[in-house]
Amino acid sequence: MDTTLTDPLVGKLLDGRYRVESRIARGGMATVYLALDVRLDRTVAVKVMHRSLAEDPTFVRRFIGEAKSVASLSHPNVVHVFDQGTDGGNVYLSMEYVPGRTLRDVLRSRGRLPAREALEVMIPVLAALGAAHQAGLIHRDVKPENVLLADDGRIKVVDFGLARAIEATNQTRTGVMIGTIGYMSPEQVTSGAADARSDVYSAGIMLFELVTGRQPYEGETPMSVAYRHVHDTVPVPSALLPGTPPPLDALVAQATARDPAMRPADATALLVAAVEAHRTLPRDSGPAPAAPTGPQQGPAAAPAAVNANHTLIQPRGDLLTGPAADLNPPVPKARSGFRPNWFVVSLAVVMVVAVGVTGWLFSQNTSITVPVLVGKNIKVAESEARGLGFLVEIGKPENDEKAQKGNVIRTEPVAGTETDKQAKLVLIASDGPKRIAVPNVVGMSEAEARSKLAEAGLTVDDVKKQPSDTVPRGQVMRTVPAVGNRVREGSKVDLMMSAGLVAPDVRGMPRDQADAFLRGAGFLPEFVEQTDTAQPCTVIAQDPQPNAETDKGAAIRLTLSLCNNPQWHWPWEINNNTVPGDNSPGQTLVIVPNVMFKDVKAAREELRAAGMKVSVRKGMGRGRVLAQRPPGGQQVPSGTEVTLWH
Repeated sequence: MDTTLTDPLVGKLLDGRYRVESRIARGGMATVYLALDVRLDRTVAVKVMHRSLAEDPTFVRRFIGEAKSVASLSHPNVVHVFDQGTDGGNVYLSMEYVPGRTLRDVLRSRGRLPAREALEVMIPVLAALGAAHQAGLIHRDVKPENVLLADDGRIKVVDFGLARAIEATNQTRTGVMIGTIGYMSPEQVTSGAADARSDVYSAGIMLFELVTGRQPYEGETPMSVAYRHVHDTVPVPSALLPGTPPPLDALVAQATARDPAMRPADATALLVAAVEAHRTLPRDSGPAPAAPTGPQQGPAAAPAAVNANHTLIQPRGDLLTGPAADLNPPVPKARSGFRPNWFVVSLAVVMVVAVGVTGWLFSQNTSITVPVLVGKNIKVAESEARGLGFLVEIGKPENDEKAQKGNVIRTEPVAGTETDKQAKLVLIASDGPKRIAVPNVVGMSEAEARSKLAEAGLTVDDVKKQPSDTVPRGQVMRTVPAVGNRVREGSKVDLMMSAGLVAPDVRGMPRDQADAFLRGAGFLPEFVEQTDTAQPCTVIAQDPQPNAETDKGAAIRLTLSLCNNPQWHWPWEINNNTVPGDNSPGQTLVIVPNVMFKDVKAAREELRAAGMKVSVRKGMGRGRVLAQRPPGGQQVPSGTEVTLWH
């Protein structure tokens, strides 16, 4: 029967967002489904925890915390966690969907891998674990089932932090061991403790399995396998598979040391050694892999007596105490073609080979490779480099537009360079983007301001002018952005230049009012007269022209209509209050209100109320009437236009 059809979640909309399409896999702690994120229209993998775990509130709290930590881990070899949540009794993770196979699938179909290919699988796995270790995360369950090989060739590690979340459950109180027996470090078996070196141990076991096609320990019960992890030394691959290159033996021996202090400090340290080992291997190295011979035959098959590949929640007392947990655990049943005393012989060979390989490595390997530190925090990078044996020097920080302040942007020598042990390694960190304070150019000419801005690494974008009675014409009034603001190098700055004063329009203004108006504005008026038909003693022309730029204190020459012109009269100055040419005698004359120095709006309303038309002309723009024609007190016909200057 197709179990997918009977799965209650298939076809459902989980948490109102994830439409479950099919079931991908089912394990000891969770079931994985293929789903569509209907909100973002993308395919995801959804891992739903088994109901027994989801019902434990302590697990749910720890699970959410671990999910947040893993979601912050961004690395190309880590399966990205997008989201976590609960829907009724379902506790789930939404993750990146990686079409492909697990490393376990590859081992089942191909058997053991050639030495170079095994390292080419392990290097991205160690890179992912190293990134997690630097972020303070421990995987705790490193095994081929948790390594995905995508169809496009990418290698990704999954299930970070899940074992840690399970540690918090009511099912796992004191004396309980969590992990996968076949890959569990001695300290996980004995005390349940796990750190970065525990992941290193599991990675070493996995490398052993990739090269030999089998795990180092077999047994009929989990107890017998766990016992050997605690009490035995993991054999090097060449003890089982003669012809295995010595660098692989050395890697496995270092990673699987029973004492955590004897292992590489974290996965990054093991990664450096793995990269170096890969570099030294010839293209065709080690014995050729044999084709798999069936599910229970050949080196790739797991022992039939105990499945050591499933994540286990197991009381340690069941493994390490009781009558069976003495110094003589039961010997596993021999498989077909396997001599009972073979393992004893192999252990003796392991000791000889391990000692020989270690001596060879220390006598031959006198160089180290500069690791990739660019992008890491300077303190983390310094610690990592010192741990590898470099003499670290922190160089002067440099500005960088992209790198976060405090992250490494360059190493000297560069990553991948081979150098002697105890060599000097210079780390250069980012000082963040370069920012320049806009210099003070106020009061400078345009040319001077351009020069000073260029010296600071800035350029002028736009130049605008604005009248000013305080800043001399042609000088900078202000900048945009303002002086002192910090901007990117090469940014553009606008200059606001003073146009000085502009000559106000006083044409048509009476002489005395024009004189007072201009002097009040800071100009020096000069007058000349000429015969004209305009009202006597009013301005008929000016130089400079209205609105022309000029300087404070500049002379303005005004041409007046002849002041003593007895021939000129107002059109309405006739006998009997009638206008010349108007045959309708008796037109009413009114007195023009004096609105000098009043608010322009109020003056306009007062004149209109008196029956006047009003024309307003801008002078200095100060909002109060500074000149008026006809002047206040003049008798004019109702409806006459009065001009105001302000």
